[in-house]
Amino acid sequence: MYKEIINTRTQIVSYNEALNNSKSLENERDKLTKKYNSIDPVNLEKLSKLLPDSVDNIRLILEIEKLALPYGMVLKDVRYDTVSGNKAKNVIPGGVSTAVGQKNYGTWELEFSIQGTYFNFISFIKDLENNLRVVDVVSVDFSSNIAPGLNPTLSESYKYSIKIKTYWLKN
Repeated sequence: MYKEIINTRTQIVSYNEALNNSKSLENERDKLTKKYNSIDPVNLEKLSKLLPDSVDNIRLILEIEKLALPYGMVLKDVRYDTVSGNKAKNVIPGGVSTAVGQKNYGTWELEFSIQGTYFNFISFIKDLENNLRVVDVVSVDFSSNIAPGLNPTLSESYKYSIKIKTYWLKN
């Protein structure tokens, strides 16, 4: 009987400890909820745009198109992989690859082309840089429509093929 009492007291101590831990977790949750609710909704929307919790590819394409339109540029040849390559791989000598630990974010690549003057392209890239959505320009290729031997003018139009990478939070 004495052993049962000791076992029961040990269980009571562990239950009380778990109860205290749960109360401290509840207090911490309440503090964080209060802090989250005190953030201005406009700033929450900006944070959501900065690093969304999903790829949201259509919205990103529409945002980029909206940035290009004032410069008379239209997105063409839009390409992206429907299967997201979020698993990073580590290549070790000998060509064997191993999966790296899971990250809290995913990446998504988008390719498109636009056509316009060099100055409009630079302005577009500046607007893309100042956009709230985090975007890395991976590559830019350009080509000209000028035939060899002709004298180009300053308003010459070029075709730019752009590849970007964006990020999103995994839950």
